Amino acid sequence: MRRHLRAALLCSAFVLLLLLYVFNQIAGAEEEEETAEGARGASAPRGRERDRDAFPSNRCKDVSVSFWNPYWMLPTGVCAVNCFWESAFRYEVGRLRSRGSLENSPGTMHLAVVACGERLEETLTMLKSAVLFSQKPLHFHIFAEDELHDKFNSSLENWKKECHQKFSHTIYPITFPGNTAAVWKKLFKPCASQRLFLPLILKNVDSLLYVDTDVLFLSPMDDIWAFFEDFNQTQIGGMAPEHEERRIGWYNRFARHPYYGKTGVNSGVMLMNMTRIRKKYFKNDMTTARLKWEDLLLPLFKKYKLNITWGDQDLLNIVFYYNPESLFIFPCQWNYRPDHCMYGSNCMGAEDEGIFVLHGNRGVYHDEKQPAFRAVYKAIKNYPFGEDPINSLLYPLEKELEKTTNTYCGRIHHVFTQRLKKSIRTLQEKVSRGR
Repeated sequence: MRRHLRAALLCSAFVLLLLLYVFNQIAGAEEEEETAEGARGASAPRGRERDRDAFPSNRCKDVSVSFWNPYWMLPTGVCAVNCFWESAFRYEVGRLRSRGSLENSPGTMHLAVVACGERLEETLTMLKSAVLFSQKPLHFHIFAEDELHDKFNSSLENWKKECHQKFSHTIYPITFPGNTAAVWKKLFKPCASQRLFLPLILKNVDSLLYVDTDVLFLSPMDDIWAFFEDFNQTQIGGMAPEHEERRIGWYNRFARHPYYGKTGVNSGVMLMNMTRIRKKYFKNDMTTARLKWEDLLLPLFKKYKLNITWGDQDLLNIVFYYNPESLFIFPCQWNYRPDHCMYGSNCMGAEDEGIFVLHGNRGVYHDEKQPAFRAVYKAIKNYPFGEDPINSLLYPLEKELEKTTNTYCGRIHHVFTQRLKKSIRTLQEKVSRGR
């Protein structure tokens, strides 16, 4: 027994001496390095001091980190604690937020949009409609190509001087996952699939409303925002049906993939509970295991890429086909499109209550095919902040709508102004108080 105890003590002493030797060698090597640096006249700080100087707390090393991948490793020297997807991206976002941003203020509504190509004017008109009529503070999350950033900033900063609605904004670069960026960017329309990755980018945003650039608010955004209160415990998003009438439905006649409900859903106006999306594990047809959002998108795209026509909207339809309990459906008057009137009126909610949110897809704001939609777009676009909205917006619009009665949509032009009149009366009161 004593022999075993002596052996154990000798082994312990040997290990201790070995550790002391190793530490001594390391310390010696560091001293030699410091001496060599001193001989070269080097004056750079060492250790943690050097790291702090090289990577200031408000910005990462100037290295492009412009893609996201859950398994991707940061390059050597990039400060992971501060990097998001791109060092310049984080720096710009921080700079914008520091200018009195309302983003994290209680009661602020969040609106997201993606703009690429020739969509600047259309996007600004959409944002203008939100600013004009909304009651609560707004924060805009604008994802745009780099060449559009300055133009957006200039216009929005001018609006803050002219209008009476408090809002703030953040502009982001277009960012897609890893080496699949080219694929995602070309899916359906340029950059449209960016919306799929909003929960992974805007990690501090609990809920937001995503809209396409060709959307116009004819009532306060507060009205559609209130639908969040109607979500049950399982619902993570809200959209309107793609069609009201199955005889003219696209998905039920032509889709080569699963879709939600009887006619699918339209993703041009989409309420997103971002916190729930990030937490949820989704049922799918690729594996028996449920997948989180970030693990679901790419495999889903790879499986159905040859069968989808409408890009990210088709992917969302597939997701909610397998998770129908997670989707809240709001009525057609909250995403009113040419399909609701171009073959005859089929959105009864709009005829009863008027249009709350107008969606001018099919490019109808920029051609003569649906002049009623074009008239609304031009009226809002041309309205100057601070002018009498009755004389400068409503009356000119009603005059133009009277010229559209040769079209099916024009024959029910009252639906375009029914809700808008109430919004304009409220706006007029705000303008009068501001004078």
